[in-house]
Amino acid sequence: MLMATIETIYLGELRTKATHLQSGSSIITDAPLDNQGRGEAFSPTDLLAAALASCMLTIMGIAARTHGFNLDGTKAEITKIMESNPRRVGEIIIHLYFPPHPFTEKEKQIIRNSAFTCPVYQSLNEQLKKTVHFHF
Repeated sequence: MLMATIETIYLGELRTKATHLQSGSSIITDAPLDNQGRGEAFSPTDLLAAALASCMLTIMGIAARTHGFNLDGTKAEITKIMESNPRRVGEIIIHLYFPPHPFTEKEKQIIRNSAFTCPVYQSLNEQLKKTVHFHF
């Protein structure tokens, strides 16, 4: 039997608490204002968008480490666009801003290629539009 990775509890008032069982760290989610919530924390769909950017950054960091260069300080700005009927995330737009560094064309290609191989990117439905901009 597989062991659970995360435990999520519904706290009421459209709020949940997800706990990473190995580390004990927790994340609170709250329904957004446009869906009956208070908007006082990440919504579940915010976490989806954040997970995509975090995964891309992590896989790019692994690739950079493997190839002997550094991406410390790289920042992602994420925009999530919702659709209705059914209510879902229609598009995630990510702008990746890299620290000042004279990246070679080979390094830039390694970064681009690795970003699109992250497990979250590969797991998302093809109907979800994923727009990624690289700012070197």
